[in-house]
Amino acid sequence: MKINKHFWIALILLPGCGSRQTVGGKKIFYYNESDGVATLDPAFAKNRSIMWVVHQLYSTLVETDDQLHFVPALARSWEVSADRTIWTFHLRNDVFFDDDPVFPGGKGRRMAASDVVYSFRRLLDPLTASSGAWIFHGRIDTGGGAFQAVDDTTFRLVLMRPFNPILGLLSMEYCSIVPREATEKYGKDFRRHPCGTGPFRLQSWEEGQALILLKNEHYFEKDSTDRSLPYLDAVKVTFNEEKAAEFLLFRQGQLDFINEIDPSFKDEVLSKKGVLKSEWMGKINLSVAPQLNTEYLGILMDSTSPLVKGSPLRFRAVRQAINCGFDRRKMILYLKNSLGLPAESGFVPAGLPSFDSMRVRGYNYDPDHARALLASAGYPDGKGVGVIKLLTVPNYGDFANFIARELEDIGLHVQVEVVQKSLLLEETAQSEALFFRGSWIADYPDAENYLSVFYSKNPAPPNYTRYNDPEFDRLYEQALRESNDSLRYMLYRQMDQRVMDASPVIPLWYDEVVHLINPRVVGLRPNGLNLLELRRVDLREK
Repeated sequence: MKINKHFWIALILLPGCGSRQTVGGKKIFYYNESDGVATLDPAFAKNRSIMWVVHQLYSTLVETDDQLHFVPALARSWEVSADRTIWTFHLRNDVFFDDDPVFPGGKGRRMAASDVVYSFRRLLDPLTASSGAWIFHGRIDTGGGAFQAVDDTTFRLVLMRPFNPILGLLSMEYCSIVPREATEKYGKDFRRHPCGTGPFRLQSWEEGQALILLKNEHYFEKDSTDRSLPYLDAVKVTFNEEKAAEFLLFRQGQLDFINEIDPSFKDEVLSKKGVLKSEWMGKINLSVAPQLNTEYLGILMDSTSPLVKGSPLRFRAVRQAINCGFDRRKMILYLKNSLGLPAESGFVPAGLPSFDSMRVRGYNYDPDHARALLASAGYPDGKGVGVIKLLTVPNYGDFANFIARELEDIGLHVQVEVVQKSLLLEETAQSEALFFRGSWIADYPDAENYLSVFYSKNPAPPNYTRYNDPEFDRLYEQALRESNDSLRYMLYRQMDQRVMDASPVIPLWYDEVVHLINPRVVGLRPNGLNLLELRRVDLREK
């Protein structure tokens, strides 16, 4: 399919085409990105808005399906040595980079194992300054030999010690494969000159206005009927910062879906039970699925910190009292319209295979038990506790105030202080926040990613609470060596329970992926990582 410049100019100029969303008979998927897109370089794919676009432009060795199982991508198969330190990947031989002037004749060349070696070395290179360099730190010998191109279609990864979640790391957008020719030619400007092997390629990007992706005619993947992917001809991304305006465009049929339901219009669309109100039935579709994201309150545990030494929060019973002193279910019902699961188990969220609410016991609402815990800590009815300051960000102010009001009933006085996200991140990273709002969105689908938050040898981030438990550390290191999934999950649950018992965190809810979708869209399936998967999306004519 040859798409001329008039086609994509029309895409840029037209905000949408009513309910058909087509230009020249081509299938075009429209969505808005209110957070903007800062770069198209996968080495800097550190947030959702960047990852969504990078996921369309690039491919990784392995990927996750919508059930979070690891499946082949650029690698058609792989095996691991008996000691689980040498991973050998057998690559496809039918994958080509996008056509680009950096290649002879402007034609994209075949991807090879040497490109994998280059991409991973680039990720680690201090000159790249990638936000994803942590992926291989402490896992490989950076002196050389960790990344090997055995031949054009065989790549070998050598780890210093077993790390069972390695496939999860390799599935991240950071580990997308890029060609040396393009990164060296464009340098810093590679951020807006992507050259990948993904289902789409960049046609144009007017920063702050619109980004146009066109179908990659040379994409290697086909569906079960031997039909070439993707089904769409193009994707248009706009950058309207106003959520209300985004919703207006969606209801007018000018956008194909919305990620998350903004508080400004959730009560208009949803009932308190989390279903579409009757007036929206048939006009839009609601998709809700578990997301690997735990929203929580964190408590600094560093006993050497002046903030901790004089605080009642240094006592476990006080932390436990907070955990059972407010009603999570009521909070989710009234503030989130039942979207999200009350976090009454551990820190590891629902949606991961090791999650088991019967084996990891968290906290239910029990104000009488909360009062008893306070009394056991020497604070009957909260007397002597004083004022506890809770730091949060603007979007979560309502939740913090709800919790503060509930805790008043057990005698705790919580003062909510709303700060900007950048300041909160800085203070938690510097261990300058005693009681703070946090969230942990999975980097990869393994409970280890959540439990690493409490490993004492990890800095902040990810160990924002400075939790230190030698027995937890022992179990964590044992789990990294364990190759049997069932045994590893058992270790994960033991660690999660230890965290719940110590209560350095107050889990609030396990999040859910929430999409509003235009009924003409077919095949837009959610996944626990909330990646935008457009390869198998199609559009039906009304």
